[in-house]
Order: sequence, then C-alpha cells, then structure tokens
Amino acid sequence: MVKKSLTYADSGVDIDAGNAMVERIKPIVRATRRRGADAEIGGFGGLFDLKAAGFTDPILVAANDGVGSKLKLAIASGLHTTIGIDLVAMCVNDLLVQGAEPLFFLDYYATGKLDPEVGAKIVEGIAQGCIEAGAALIGGETAEMPGLYSGEDYDLAGFAVGAVERGNLLPKAVVAGDAVLGLRSSGLHSNGFSLVRQILEEAKLALSDAAPFAPGISLAKALLTPTRIYVRPVLRVLKEGHAIKALAHITGGGFPDNLPRVLPKGLGIKLDLTAIPVPPVFGWLASSGPVEEKEMLRTFNCGIGMAVICAPEHADRLQSALRAAGEEPAAIGTVVEGSGVAYAGRLAL
Repeated sequence: MVKKSLTYADSGVDIDAGNAMVERIKPIVRATRRRGADAEIGGFGGLFDLKAAGFTDPILVAANDGVGSKLKLAIASGLHTTIGIDLVAMCVNDLLVQGAEPLFFLDYYATGKLDPEVGAKIVEGIAQGCIEAGAALIGGETAEMPGLYSGEDYDLAGFAVGAVERGNLLPKAVVAGDAVLGLRSSGLHSNGFSLVRQILEEAKLALSDAAPFAPGISLAKALLTPTRIYVRPVLRVLKEGHAIKALAHITGGGFPDNLPRVLPKGLGIKLDLTAIPVPPVFGWLASSGPVEEKEMLRTFNCGIGMAVICAPEHADRLQSALRAAGEEPAAIGTVVEGSGVAYAGRLAL
C-alpha cells in the first residue's frame, strides 16, 4: 500500500490563508505611510530613510513589548479590533519618554490556526495605532504554529524604532524641587490583567455582563479600552520648546517601579495621591478584589499613564501648553531628595 503524500496543510499550516491575509491587509498597512517610509509590505525587510524624514544628527531609539494577558479578554470576547492599538501604544510610549519621534513599527502575530478575518482585525488596530503615533507599519510576521497554540489563542509582539536629535534626548538634569505632572490614562491600559481576570473569575462575572463601573457597555468592551498613545500631544509640546526634563511611562510596576527609572541617584518623588484623577474601573477593582491601595499603586497606573517632570517655574506654562495640545494634566507631585516613591493622602478609590 502506497502511503499518502503529506502536505504542510495536513500538519495544520495553511500557506494560502497566510497569503490571503497579506493581500487583505496591504491597503490597511499602506494607510500608515509617512515621510521616510512608503509602508509597503511583502518584501524581506522594511526600509526607512532617515534623511527623508528630516533628521540631521539623530540617535535611534528602539523598544519592543506585548499586550500581556489582556489578549485573553480579546480572544474570549471575540473583540479583536483594538488590541493592536495597545500593542503599538506600549512600544511608542516607551520611545516617547526619551524624546523620540516614532518612525516605524513591526508586528509579530502567532497563532495555532490562522483565521484571516481575525488577523485582519488585529492588523487594523495596529495600523490605527501607527497612524495615531505617526509611525509607518513597514513589516511584520504571521506565524501559524499548531501544537504550540491551542484553539483560538494567539500572541502579539511589537517592535518600534524612533529617532531624536542628539541634543534633545531625555531625561535631562532632574533636581530636587522639580514638579511632577500627570497625564490621564484611558483606564487599565495593558497592565495588571492577570489580577483583573482573577477578580472576574472570583466574582463570577461574564465578559458579556454590563460593566458595573461603566453603565451602558459590556465588561469586555470596557476592559478592552485601548492604551492611550501620548506621542502627538507630547511631541508637539517638546517641539514648541517647552522645558520638559523627563517623562515616565506608567506601565507594569506602577508608580514605584517606573518613576525612579528617570531619576538620578539620590532623588525620589513624593506623590500627592489626592491629586490623581482615578477612573471608576480602579475603584471597582479595589473594592471587588479586594485589593489594597499599596497593591493598586504597584500593579496599575491608577489614572496616570504618563508622568512629566519639569522645573517648578515652568509648570504652569507647561500645563497650559499640554491643555492646548488636548491633554488634561494634573500636578501630582514633587522631586525630593532620597530614593523611591513616597505618598501623601489616599487615592479616591
């Protein structure tokens, strides 16, 4: 008996589906083109022309990240259109803290069984995030790996490169007495979702249930609110010449892990927790867990997605400029001698 000849499709990998997805997303990707990149995909590598982008003496800044277990909510709910925004945001916000303008982005999408419809929705979100950040989506990889991922599971990783003129690199000389401003988050962003999912499980709540903290929408839609991208307003303020000394992206590890990363040795920050505008989702998590305030502060952004440090005499002017750029800054603290992050008052949970 002659044994049947095997194909790659027999092992669970559909090359035709992958090619179909690439053709489908080409116009989506093309919409992200910018000076320096035509945002065409299909080659073996993406190109970017720094000279065409207008840089004179640039330093390149690179960052990569994922979305974490927030993906589980997207998969379980079937809502895939915004998770790509999260992917871009987590990378480009990290570029921004060094004063860099995002130039281009590449994504990695891995799954057990490729569904071109789901893949296209994910890339739509990635493209939307790139447009918001001013970055070109110049390439990526779709990997179909049966046996490594099961069911409808998938994973995402993102890679972003930006540039900043040498003299504009952040952070600059932060000193005791400098003011700390906070830029509002849109909610959870993309951190702490393992704890969020545990709270949902113990409360026996379904993603299709109404969100207790956001009337009129489902838990899934509320929790999947995408991470804010701070690039355009902050770059606008920087290009206007406002004296920002440092920026800190408040992600995993919350305030105590992220704020000290931009401080010189011997300095810390004292935060006024009463000045932080806390979205309702955090109060709901704190009471439903229950989760103590200290744990909230080290797990979530608690309402502040980006911190801005400047000299105290520039704080009022900088806040005005940020408002003109569409932000709602809050004065949340001061740089002090010492180390780490200290707190005054309590969060409005």
